[in-house]
Amino acid sequence: MIKPPYLAVLFYLSFGLVFTLPFSTVNAQSDKSKAEPLPLEILKEFTDAFASIKTDYVEEVDDKTILKNAIKGMLSGLDPHSSYLDEKSFKHLKEGTTGEFGGLGIEVGMEDGLIKVISPIDDTPAQRAGIQPGDLIFRIDDKPVKDLELDEAVKLMRGKPGTEIKLSIIREGTDKPLTFTLKRAVIKVKSVKFRLLEEDFGYLRISSFQSRTAEQLKKALKTLLKDNKKQALKGLILDLRNNPGGVLNSSVDVSDVFLDKGLIVYTQGRIKDSELRFSASRGDALKGAPIVVLVNGGSASASEIVAGALQDHRRAIIMGSDTFGKGSVQTIKPLTRKTAIKLTTARYYTPSGRSIQAEGIVPDIRLANVSLATKEISSFSQVKESDLKGHLGHTKNNESSTRSKEPSSKNKESSKKGKKTSGTNSSDEKNNSEPTDYALHEALNLLKGLNILGAKKTAE
Repeated sequence: MIKPPYLAVLFYLSFGLVFTLPFSTVNAQSDKSKAEPLPLEILKEFTDAFASIKTDYVEEVDDKTILKNAIKGMLSGLDPHSSYLDEKSFKHLKEGTTGEFGGLGIEVGMEDGLIKVISPIDDTPAQRAGIQPGDLIFRIDDKPVKDLELDEAVKLMRGKPGTEIKLSIIREGTDKPLTFTLKRAVIKVKSVKFRLLEEDFGYLRISSFQSRTAEQLKKALKTLLKDNKKQALKGLILDLRNNPGGVLNSSVDVSDVFLDKGLIVYTQGRIKDSELRFSASRGDALKGAPIVVLVNGGSASASEIVAGALQDHRRAIIMGSDTFGKGSVQTIKPLTRKTAIKLTTARYYTPSGRSIQAEGIVPDIRLANVSLATKEISSFSQVKESDLKGHLGHTKNNESSTRSKEPSSKNKESSKKGKKTSGTNSSDEKNNSEPTDYALHEALNLLKGLNILGAKKTAE
């Protein structure tokens, strides 16, 4: 087969999302003359094994199947993210950029021969069923997944919308395996969600990085300003928890929204085409307002690029737990019109030169994996100085004071109001919109503290 001189190659930073990038096959082979001579002994082993399978295997196997299995074996022995993509796998991979595909809504990887959940996608059967990051899938329906290739496991989990599938899961901290029955659905990923929190603070969640995520983000910020009566936001919480990544260009564009200048990310590999640098353009959408980025072990790949860039530029405080640590770049190289290989070709680095491969982004502020519980407030009012009989009255300098025999009518009224409206004012309702989300609660408190500190400095 004659190779075309120019290929459209896909850079792949997650487990189902891609973008196109020019790639020259000539450059990729420019150092061919420097390559070591072919290991003839191993090639002889290969041909002998091929011949034995053809003649001695218990069932007849055609040449095409043997050679495709050989390609799969070559790639699976490299790293967990390199693989052979047959017609179905290649099609499923390309579907990721549209934000709509069939399945369970679960991002997965491999660990010790089992399928590891990277993260469930928001508003999907997996997320609604309670699948969690770190879960290990050891059986799909009645089929054990031990030593299955990742693409084979993904095929088993995909299927016709409306059909049921049973997942058997091992979860850390549980004594017995868990079983979940899920109904497959058409997955329509809405990558950006947002709302206005109390006191001019915004909340923005990105569940995955798709081709239009940055555009949706900019629209969300405009809507937040509109909802806030066009007043500048005092701060923003950017939620990247359980975000498995996606399109590299999208993560760069999202970082650029909040950065005014400087390097965002760069990649390095063995060939020249794998060396890329992405920098921010002028303009910070929040004009320097503080940002808190929430991350956890389900934050991977492209989401780590955003967290790393904002952390290195001291543009945001990273809060949560260590991220997943996928700092490698996969290139999709088509073999035919319908098949391809997914090959790890580079590592990416944060602006300060950190490679987070297998390390992850370490948050500035670590949070325990706990949840909040609401507690009903007692109607009993705490006794204060102003409630004591004969307390001294409040005065300004050089003014005389008198003893009060009874609490003032103003104090009585405020006390009554306090009892009547305790826990029911609008700001409390907004603050309690996520009553069990400890990380969000802490992030909002941090933003409030930063604003108080900033206001004091301005006044001084």
